[in-house]
Amino acid sequence: MRILLIEDEAALARPLKEHLEADQNIVEWFGTLDEADAAIRTTDYDVVLLDLQLPDGDGLGFLSTLRGRALRTPIIILTARDKVSDRIDGLNRGADDYVIKPFDLDEVKARIHTVCRRSADQIAQTVQLRDLVVNMTDHSVIRAGQPVRLTAKEWGVLEVLLRRKPQIVARENLETAIYAYGEEVESNALEAHISRLRTKLGKDLITTHRGMGYALNP
Repeated sequence: MRILLIEDEAALARPLKEHLEADQNIVEWFGTLDEADAAIRTTDYDVVLLDLQLPDGDGLGFLSTLRGRALRTPIIILTARDKVSDRIDGLNRGADDYVIKPFDLDEVKARIHTVCRRSADQIAQTVQLRDLVVNMTDHSVIRAGQPVRLTAKEWGVLEVLLRRKPQIVARENLETAIYAYGEEVESNALEAHISRLRTKLGKDLITTHRGMGYALNP
């Protein structure tokens, strides 16, 4: 899982980051809204952990901006603001959960799993594409009635393309799917995975857009 942590208090952010990374997550930590906004424009995250009081602005306004862009990524607010009115405001603006500081690290991890599971339930579990049937829950692929075995990294690339179809997905965003499975990404690693996916799923399924990225060809 790829997590964006937006928190300016290092004493809080560092142990949370380490705790989540110990569970095989990738955590990118930024202390300002500007840095976080730049990251979220170029990278697909599974969940965002958002503090409200940041050096360059208020997290609630940033939350409204993200939802105004139609960003569907689950967002959990982490804040010391404990008034009921603050919680209602945050949830009304599009937060998926609201956690009050100080918090237990395992509780945050549990809440992340809950909102991500809820988000996944809203996405179609089975995707039909040409002669392919892809189950997003158990990561299985059937082509023309026959099961196809994909490696974890091949699945990671395919999943990003499926969730963004028919949009063109930038090379950097696809490489994050390989990073997520613990591989150091070399210059030709993505091309190798794309080539193997074409061999297994259809040579013209994935279209290369020079200088832009890749997209599924429906």
